[in-house]
Amino acid sequence: MAILTMKFGGGSLGTAKALVQVLAIIIDESKRWDHMLIVASALEGVTDMLLEAALYARVGDQRGYRRIAATLRTRHMALVDQLPFDTSDRNALKADIDQLLSDMLDQCQKVAKNLNDELLPSMSDAVVAVGERLSARIIAALLRQNDIRGVTVDGAELIVTDDAHGNANPILQRTAENVKDLLVPMLEREILPVVTGYIGATEAGETTTLGRGGTDFTASVLSALLEADALWIWTDVDGMMSADPREITNARVIPALDYNEAAELAYFGARILHAKMIAPLAKRAIPLRIKNIHRPHKTGTAISLSASGGRPVIKAVTSIQGLALTRPTSGSMAGITRLVGNTLFKTLGMRTEVMIASQSSSSSFLVLVIPTSIGIDGVDRLQQALRAKMAEYPDKMPWTIETISLVTAIGNNISSSPGLLATALAKLDDIPILGLAVGPSNCSVTVAVAQADSRAALQRIHELTVKSG
Repeated sequence: MAILTMKFGGGSLGTAKALVQVLAIIIDESKRWDHMLIVASALEGVTDMLLEAALYARVGDQRGYRRIAATLRTRHMALVDQLPFDTSDRNALKADIDQLLSDMLDQCQKVAKNLNDELLPSMSDAVVAVGERLSARIIAALLRQNDIRGVTVDGAELIVTDDAHGNANPILQRTAENVKDLLVPMLEREILPVVTGYIGATEAGETTTLGRGGTDFTASVLSALLEADALWIWTDVDGMMSADPREITNARVIPALDYNEAAELAYFGARILHAKMIAPLAKRAIPLRIKNIHRPHKTGTAISLSASGGRPVIKAVTSIQGLALTRPTSGSMAGITRLVGNTLFKTLGMRTEVMIASQSSSSSFLVLVIPTSIGIDGVDRLQQALRAKMAEYPDKMPWTIETISLVTAIGNNISSSPGLLATALAKLDDIPILGLAVGPSNCSVTVAVAQADSRAALQRIHELTVKSG
């Protein structure tokens, strides 16, 4: 049986017009596939609002988190009123929305009653999970209104994770059992599951989230476990871009990427994809396509096993923040590596990500890359945590910390092409390079530069990207 998974991002769900377009796409594709699975994000901006509500709860600001709940209610109710529901279905959906927001307020109150030194990710996970639950219910109700047997499935009932709250990792064996017991029977009965993305749960039943953009990861894991024939990511742009169009005005859509290129793009800051989502697809050679919800006729970006030819080319360039740690004397890095690793895991729920390490007779230097999946505040959180930890050992840890930029060129076989590398580095002849790293996949090269030089480095390397993709 042919199975298509489709993930709809927040930017494709925010208006009644967009949701009607989602419905049209689902109806159209249902004629071409034996079975489909839908994975839904929260509406655009909702996750950020819910995180803000959790912060208000942390400081006991009841008015703050209640105001956000009221704003979310108004937004979702207005959306429901604009959609073509029967009166009874509309009222039932509104009752569901009220119940979900009531549950969210209960979670905020629990946070407010258990004030600690900081807002723990386990607390915020329970609050932010409501975003996907709201949108999934609206989509499923819209499907049923149009004679499609749509049923909401909570991601927490499917995705079993470790306890790294805020950036959790699925436990595949346990998740596979849930997929077999819950999802497969639905598909066999011609039911269309609408799964809440981003959300999981520990084996003890505690709600977790999979990192920013984690709905992609949900869709990827479920596609792999179902052995789906394809995964389509619907967003509000035409595909993966050669650079962030907010930074580079002439950025172009990349027609095709292989799994390694896509994984590097996601890891180094492409906002469309979650950094961990490529691996499950690559393992089973499941093709991925990025498409624009507003222009479904466009082919978008195809990601597959054999998308690239043999000629070394630069297809894209990205820029993300990193941290540079400098020690004014040479010596063993074992202590700082352990400290960084422990602090990374405790603060961000991830393992050590030391990208560049170098030593000379006079100093030691480390560069840490912080994947975007941990959120926009991840670099600041880690920097604060490291400084606090180092303050406990001022004699043993005489390291200075500064925020830098990591500019990464991505493309087929670029790291094995001395000529292409020389050309790229020549573009940066007047920009001090703090460090350089070549990716093990042979398709990425990263330079560490001062933040003030990031835009110039990005623009110059982008001039080398191939126009054909």
